[in-house]
Amino acid sequence: MKEISRKPEMAVNEAEVSIVTKARQARTRQRIIVNTLRIGLLIVLVGGWELLSRLGIIDSFFWGQPSGIWAQLVTWVTQGTAQGPLWVQISATLEETFIGFVIGVVLGVISGVVLGRNYFLADILSPYIKAANAIPRVVLGSIFAIGLGLGIQSKIALAVVLVFFIVFFNAFQGVREVDRNLIANARLLGASSRKVSTEVIIPSALTWIIASLHTSFSFALVGAVVGEFIGSTEGLGLMIESAQANFNANGVFAAMAILAAVALIMEFLVTSLENRLITWRPNTVKDVTI
Repeated sequence: MKEISRKPEMAVNEAEVSIVTKARQARTRQRIIVNTLRIGLLIVLVGGWELLSRLGIIDSFFWGQPSGIWAQLVTWVTQGTAQGPLWVQISATLEETFIGFVIGVVLGVISGVVLGRNYFLADILSPYIKAANAIPRVVLGSIFAIGLGLGIQSKIALAVVLVFFIVFFNAFQGVREVDRNLIANARLLGASSRKVSTEVIIPSALTWIIASLHTSFSFALVGAVVGEFIGSTEGLGLMIESAQANFNANGVFAAMAILAAVALIMEFLVTSLENRLITWRPNTVKDVTI
C-alpha cells in the first residue's frame, strides 16, 4: 500500500520538475534570441554608419565614423589625451559623479522620508520645493562655477542638485503610498514612531527609492560632465569641450562612448543592488529583460 501511495507523489514531482525544466529552457532560448538580436542591431547600426560615411552620404567631418572613433579611443589609451592620461580623466569624472550621487541620494532619501511623514512641514515647504524644481538645474552649473570655482566642488554641487530632486520625489511618494493599515497595525502592536519608520515605512518605500537610482546616477554623470564642460582642468567633459573646439567629431563620440560604458556598468550594479535589497518582492513574468 505504501508503494502504491508513493507512485502518484513521484508522478506529481516528476511533472513539476518537467515543467520547471521546460520553463528554464524556454527562458534560456529567449535570452539567446534577445542577445543575438541586440548584437545584430548593433552591427547593423554601426556597420550602416560606417558604410554611409565611406560612401559620402554621411559627412564624417561633422558626424564622425565608427572606425575613426575606434582609432581615437586607441590613441587615447596608448598615447594619452591632450589633458593627460585617459584613466586620469575618467577617474576625475567618476570621483565627481560618485560623490555627488551619494550626497544627493542621502539628502533626497532623508528629505523625502521626513516630509512624506510630516504633512504640516510638507505643506509649508511645498511652494519652495516646486519653485526650486522648476529651475533648469543645468543652468546652475554657471552659478556653482562662479561661487565654488573650477575645482571639484562645483561639479559635485551640480551633480547633487540633479540627483536630489529625483530621489526626493520618489522617496516622498513612496512614503505617502505606504499602506496605512500596516502603519496602524504596527502602532497597535506597540511600535514606536522610530520603529514604524525603520521597520514599516522605509522598507515599503524602498522600491520607489531603488527605482530612482537607475536614473539618478545618469543625472549625476550629466552634472559632472556639464560642470567640466563649463570650466575644468581635467575630466571627460573637458575632453568633449576640447574635441568640439577642434571640430573633432570622432573625439566627441569617443568620449560619449566612454560615458555610455560607465553608465551601463553602473546600471548593472544598481540592478544587482535592487535584486539583493528587495528579495521579498514577488517574481513577475518577464518576456524580455531590459
